[in-house]
Parts: sequence; C-alpha cells; structure tokens
Amino acid sequence: MVQIGYILLCHRDPAAIVAQARRLTAAGDCVAIHFDARAPRADYDALRKELGDNPNVAFAARRLRCGWGEWSLVAATLEAVRAALSAFPEASHFYMLSGDCMPVKSAEYAHEFLAAEDADYIESEDFFESGWIKTGFCEERLIYRHYFNERERKRLFYASYEVQKRLGLTRRIPEDLQMMIGSQWWCLRRATLEAVLDFCAQRPDVMRFFSTTWIPDESFFQTLVRHLVPRDQIRSRTLTFLMFTDYGMPVTFYNDHYELLVGQDALFARKISREADALKRHLGRLYAATGERFEISGEGRSLYSFLAGRGREGRRFAPRFWESEGSLGRDKELLLVVCKKWHVAKRLVEAVRQNTGLSALDYVFNEEDTPMPDLGGIERGLEKRMRHRRVLANMLFGVMETDRLLLCLDPSMLDLMQDFEADPSITRVLEIDCTLDDDWLLGHAQRVGLIGPAPSDQAQAQLLPAIRNGVAHEIERMRDAGFSHLHRIRQSAAAEENAVSLSAFLSIPMETAREIAATEHLFAD
Repeated sequence: MVQIGYILLCHRDPAAIVAQARRLTAAGDCVAIHFDARAPRADYDALRKELGDNPNVAFAARRLRCGWGEWSLVAATLEAVRAALSAFPEASHFYMLSGDCMPVKSAEYAHEFLAAEDADYIESEDFFESGWIKTGFCEERLIYRHYFNERERKRLFYASYEVQKRLGLTRRIPEDLQMMIGSQWWCLRRATLEAVLDFCAQRPDVMRFFSTTWIPDESFFQTLVRHLVPRDQIRSRTLTFLMFTDYGMPVTFYNDHYELLVGQDALFARKISREADALKRHLGRLYAATGERFEISGEGRSLYSFLAGRGREGRRFAPRFWESEGSLGRDKELLLVVCKKWHVAKRLVEAVRQNTGLSALDYVFNEEDTPMPDLGGIERGLEKRMRHRRVLANMLFGVMETDRLLLCLDPSMLDLMQDFEADPSITRVLEIDCTLDDDWLLGHAQRVGLIGPAPSDQAQAQLLPAIRNGVAHEIERMRDAGFSHLHRIRQSAAAEENAVSLSAFLSIPMETAREIAATEHLFAD
C-alpha cells in the first residue's frame, strides 16, 4: 500500500503551509517540514503551534539558513528526509515539494500511479552530454570550489572563481560517480532514500565535494540515485509540472490555469501564485476527491509557448525596424494579402494572377519552400528573408520588373506589416476573413505541433478556445494598427460585396473584381 511522505521545503507564508500540510495529511499522507532559518522565528513558532498536534506532520531537527545555489538547500532536504524516515515508518514513497506547489491530481490517483510501478521518479541526465544546462557554468560547477552565494555576494563569488581559474586550482570529480543533473523535484522510494543516507555516512569525500559544488540541488540526489539504484528502476522525469519562460524564470500559474494544470501528466505543479486563491481552493478539493478520472493531454508547455509567443511578437524589444538598407521607393506599391487559411489566400492570389497579370508570390515570409526567383542567396531561408525584408522586396520588384507586387502574409506577422507600412512606398492590406470551425482549428494545432494526431476530447476542449482566442487577437491587433489602406473580404459576404473590396485593394475595374470574387470554391477547405 502506498503512503506518501512529503518533503516540504519552505521559507514564508506559514498560513499557506498549514493549509497545505492539512490538505495532504487529510488524505492519509505525511509531511516533513524544513522551514528556512532565515524566516522569522515567530513564523516558525506559528507553524509548530498549528501543526504540532498532527501525528502525520514532522519537523526537521535542525533549521538551516538556505540560499539559492548553495549546499544548504541539499543539507536542509537531508534534514527533512531524516525526520520523515524516522517519523513515518509506513511511508513507502517520499515526494519533494516547495511551498509554492499544489496537487493537480487526487490523492487516490497519486497512490494508484505510484503503486503501478516499483520505480523512482527523478530527472537524471548525464551532466556533460545531455545539454541540460543551456547557458552559464557547466563543468565549472564541479571542478572549482564555490564558497560564496552568487546572488548575495556576487563579487566574492566570481573573484574566487577567477583566482582558482588563473592558478589552475581545479579538483577531481569522484572517479566512481557518473555526474548527473536534473530537476530537484523528485519522488523516491523509502529504500532509495535509506541507501542515499547510508552512502552519505560512508562517503565523507563525496559530501565534501558536493558541499562546495554550485547548485548541488540539481546534481546531488540525481547522481547518487543513479549510482545506487539499477537503471531499470529509475524513471528520468519529474512528477511535478513546471515551466520556465525564455528569460529563465519559472512560469507562475493563476486562477484561470486550472484546466491546463489538471490535464498535465504530473501529480503536482509549481509555481502557484500566492494570490491564486480560487485555484488553490479548486486544487485542494481535487486532492481529496475520489472517483475522479483524468484525461491527460500533456500539452501545457507547447500551449504556453504558443500563447506567450503571440503576446511577444513585435513587442519584446518594441517595434523592430532593423532594416538599414533604405526604402522601397515612393513609386512602389506593395499589396499584402493576410489570411490564416493559407490555402484560401493562395487560391485568391492565383485568381488575381490569371485575371490581372499582377506580379504575385505566396507566403515568402512564412513558407521556406515558396517558389521564388534566384536573388543571389538572400532568398534562402526564412530567417535571412526576414532579416533583409526590404532588400528582398526591392530585389523582387527589380527581378519581376514591376512597381506593383502582391505577397501573402500570416496575420501573426504584424511587425512586418507595420515595417512596410512605415516605408514611403504605398502599402495596401487585404484581410481575408474566413470561418474557422473546430475541425480547422484542430488541424492547425496539429500542423504547428501544439497537439498530437489523436488528442482526447478533454484536450480539445481545453485547447480550442485558446487557439481561437489567439487567432482573434492577431486579427484585432492588425485591425487596430491603423493601416492607411486596409480592406476586407469575408467568407460570409456575398460575392458582389467582396468585389467592391477587391476592386479598391487591387485598383481594378469592378467587372474584373467580380470574376475574382466569384472564383469557384474560393473559401472551401
């Protein structure tokens, strides 16, 4: 039978810790708490007073002053582990948590999940070969001794490092250990933690090594578990759902993230906002629930990237007019057909070519394989095209021997539209307003990699509104951008109405515009 002993590291908000401990123990599990010695003594006394009569709560024998990146975090964890192993002899698994974590599954589900497989869950990747460390120190974490806190005593931290580096004062990594790295949020079996503590007692050399390693909470347990436990009993993953922004900061979850969180392949999530009271209430009730069934989508990270990416475009460094190669010229006219359904835009552009002879290309800034003339290499690759957008457009005008050029764009590319709009040339924009049903949105999500080929009904229900809102946001941003010449045709409009817009956009007679607007199956999927 599974009983979970939670190893809870925390440093603030005693009221929230009390609520978390009561929630977890109410389901029959246990909690061992290490409360940072940096926190006020009064907060710790309040914790002891509120939880002292709960037999399923234990406190670490020693409170340590913890600092990010220091050995103190591992030492505090070991203190809490010793307290948990001693106080809870029936606990079969021990799950590392912080005060910012909340369950995203029921206790019933968590117990069944852990009982299904006799394994440890700890992200444990090769320190040097896995690429887990994206930037900053890698080998330097290990081969130099780090005595100072990098955040609190930055000058001393880097001065010590530079002195060791200049003098060649490197040290050897313990030869019998394969250094591993991974998330500090693990779930380990009792026998595994007992073996870790025995190893610590027998190997003071390893303890000394890690005590001056930088950020050892990402390598200590990860290395020792891999050393002590057979590989086939380790699942190299964390059961805690967490994400990081592209600035390296943890993503914080709020009240409107409930559906996203419970759909992840995880038992807990961090980091929950301190102000997300409604989310905490919902997740707290969920942990105590019985008979709950969960549809696992596991698409939180890709969905977050999708939504965050839409919000950043053109804003992260403010409007980015990095083209320094001059303007297209006042005598040029650039026509931009903007449509989320690329096949509809291509169908319209082909009709324009056939009826007007206008020089036109498809999604040159969105599709790398769009047929293009030879421009000496500048056309090779989307990144190069975007970086030299005005030069590219100028060369297309020249190669195609025209002063009027039509291109297709995805509505997400507002910064590019605004760049061309700011040019002295004339820029006209035609929005194609298409009906976006659920089937198309689902196919779009699969094409861009947001979901797999066979998502569950619940996953679809969670994802589709977000995608629909994202597309709508792109369109609204474009409409609000204040383009001088913005026209629109609509799938729901009559061909005659669309012909009026096409005539104005293309500067062509109404008769020709009617022929284009009446293109057979123009909006068909």
